Amino acid sequence: MRLFLKLLGTAGLAGALSLMATAVDAKELTFGYVAAGMQYPFNVAAAKGFEDAAKQAGVKTIVLDAKTSVEKQGNAIDDLIAQKVDGIAVLPIDAVVAQGWVDRATSHNIPMVAVATEVGDPQKRPINDVYPKLTALVASDEVHVGFDAAQIAATLLPKGKVAKIGIVEGAPGYPTVWQTTKGFKAGLEKAGVKYEIVASQPTDWTPEQGESVCQNMLTAHPDIDLFFNQADDMVIGCAKAVHAAGSHAKLIGRGGSRLGINAVKAGDVDGTVCIQPETMGRLAFKAMYMAVTKPGTAKAQFVDVNTPQVTKASLSSCVPQW
Repeated sequence: MRLFLKLLGTAGLAGALSLMATAVDAKELTFGYVAAGMQYPFNVAAAKGFEDAAKQAGVKTIVLDAKTSVEKQGNAIDDLIAQKVDGIAVLPIDAVVAQGWVDRATSHNIPMVAVATEVGDPQKRPINDVYPKLTALVASDEVHVGFDAAQIAATLLPKGKVAKIGIVEGAPGYPTVWQTTKGFKAGLEKAGVKYEIVASQPTDWTPEQGESVCQNMLTAHPDIDLFFNQADDMVIGCAKAVHAAGSHAKLIGRGGSRLGINAVKAGDVDGTVCIQPETMGRLAFKAMYMAVTKPGTAKAQFVDVNTPQVTKASLSSCVPQW
């Protein structure tokens, strides 16, 4: 009652009722967020962005961790559907399997937003061709991320010879792996670089795997000119392997993490591409909130998050979020 009288005094009867309704609606809303694996700083940052935005809006959140299991992620979404949450955001582990999750949620009139990773086969669906039943996809164009990484690489590779490149991939199944590789190759070709991918191997996104994979590649190909690591965590490990082997291979990462940016600043890594997971989380909440509070909001929106290139000369272009 005190709140109503306060609002009445400042906004009039109609305004007070409108503001009261908005406040009540916000407090009654509950959104679910299903992370791919909270052991990864990127996923933690994306979830934090979502939760922070929800808290500011007075919306309750239920955050569930799939622990990198597709089965657990599907079960988590089913649990949220059973709880009748008002919306679900997910950072999908398997883009193709995720289509079924979106279908199930939307059949219960629960809107879904995908974060960082698209829904659908990335080899058949361009990232901006958003799965029709999704409310929105909030992500960086990973093909463009790979292209940006290649632009940095083109300035580092030797001229007048076929450059030998090793690609340290992320975990199998993530669309990011295929997309960034595609963009990286396209960027090298656009720059007129003559190159050969002498090795390309999946990892589990960790520094330990990055170091191990780069060690193996250097053993088989000691004259590698450059490593493209599909995550900054892995480029940190790869840098250790390059240093230990006495190699002069250049190092490119992807992510713009604190570790990655510090490594570029220190000169241990030559460049990276800045990805902003907290921003993705905040924008995912915004898209979800609009869909729930304004049912006429357009579906299948692609919200593109910028990815600046980062070298020692352009450190200010990236404020790390993870």
